[in-house]
Amino acid sequence: MSVQRANTLTAGWASVSPAGVFSGAAIYPLLALLASVAAGRAATELRAVAPTPLELPVRGALGVWTREGAPLTLDWAARCDPRLTGDPAIDRPLLDAWAAAQTGAPVPPLPPATAGPIDADALVLASALAVTTDWREPFTDGVLRPSQGPWAGRRLASLHRRGADPSVLRVAATAAGPVTLLTVAGTADVDVVLCTAAGGAPPGAVLAAAVTGLTGAVAADEGPCISRAMVDAEDSAPELVVKVPRFAAAGTHDLLASAELFGLAAAAAGGSFPGIGPDGLRVAAAAQTASAAFTATGFRATPVAPAPMVPLPATPRAARRLRVTARFDLPFGYLTVHRPTGLVLMAGWVDSPEEAR
Repeated sequence: MSVQRANTLTAGWASVSPAGVFSGAAIYPLLALLASVAAGRAATELRAVAPTPLELPVRGALGVWTREGAPLTLDWAARCDPRLTGDPAIDRPLLDAWAAAQTGAPVPPLPPATAGPIDADALVLASALAVTTDWREPFTDGVLRPSQGPWAGRRLASLHRRGADPSVLRVAATAAGPVTLLTVAGTADVDVVLCTAAGGAPPGAVLAAAVTGLTGAVAADEGPCISRAMVDAEDSAPELVVKVPRFAAAGTHDLLASAELFGLAAAAAGGSFPGIGPDGLRVAAAAQTASAAFTATGFRATPVAPAPMVPLPATPRAARRLRVTARFDLPFGYLTVHRPTGLVLMAGWVDSPEEAR
């Protein structure tokens, strides 16, 4: 139930404001926590978005702070994070150090909105998420030269891989048209799903369709950014060739800019949170920071050094095989998915890939 609700939040966020990297899964536990201590209209709105708790399957940082001096219930005082002073020079280093310690990985600094100054009757929400996985089959570095679309004529730093399992390439029939989904399996319980559609499809529609289409997509060797060819080979087993630009992204997001999406409209206006304290409180700031990098060896919270390109030895070709190529040479999206539960941990849209050196 909570996984489905969190994925619905991610799909809604994608359709409203697609970005380089964002995570509905990281925000959902915060909203569920607030829903459990809210009352009145704030509780109704929050429970409509996050009615049940969700335990993240990866390391994340989730925090709710109040200002020093605000009265708290005994239960909340026992579990709350350090209180904020309202002085950005003091609060900002505190929040940045907290995010790094909780995730166990370097993350971008938390947005200024979370570092005050804040009112005495305000709450501050913040989340940070770091997802790391190594590829089961690593890529090699190369160069991609798109011949059409917005990247035509550019030399892009890319990652290439050949594999014997074309079933990881699927196509979902969605309201945005056919969406190609390519699963890049990780060694841990985390996979990355690359998604693309025909040129002209809005980024938000493609990402939202990819989230909702994860369970309904079927294996296919025809679709957007997919080509087929018969080639000489040592045997007749079909193969899958993947070509994707290397990319890294970092983003900060002001959640109150879309307060209705997150169920925070009433909470920001002046909600009632009797589970936190006896006085009226409002959510004065709600923000997220996240980072991601798709590299030759895995998916990282921060970029890592690329692996050297290794030439393959020549072998005799005695047969013909079907070669299916997935070439992501148009802007595309990605989802980081927890394999056992189907929870979409992170998502993003790639429209500024790295240039080849």
